[in-house]
Amino acid sequence: QVTLVESGGGSVQAGGSLRLSCIASGYTYNVGCMAWFRQAPGKGREQVARINWRDGGTYYGDSVQGRFTISQDTTTNVVHLQMDILKPEDTAMYYCAARALFCTVVAGARELDFGYWGQGTQVTVSS
Repeated sequence: QVTLVESGGGSVQAGGSLRLSCIASGYTYNVGCMAWFRQAPGKGREQVARINWRDGGTYYGDSVQGRFTISQDTTTNVVHLQMDILKPEDTAMYYCAARALFCTVVAGARELDFGYWGQGTQVTVSS
């Protein structure tokens, strides 16, 4: 079992920045890939970024490419999501997720690819 706890959400004006963190605990040796998803009111869950736990390989959604950066600290089992140049459309609940298999360009792109989930942290961007 892997437990994920997110932090760092909040309210910010458009153009601002926030940094989300996700702490993984439990059977973290079983983690191959971690990701951030988001869900806006009335919409489905969308993957923002994912990172391979062992080699640090990263993949980003088109809507955040160039503005968001996912990173990891394997010594403390923490994954960060640095969000810059935030837009009102980035407003959503952000979730951390983990899976045992590593991710590739196609593997790990979907919500159902991940079996472990955090409770989420709210990000609100005002115009």
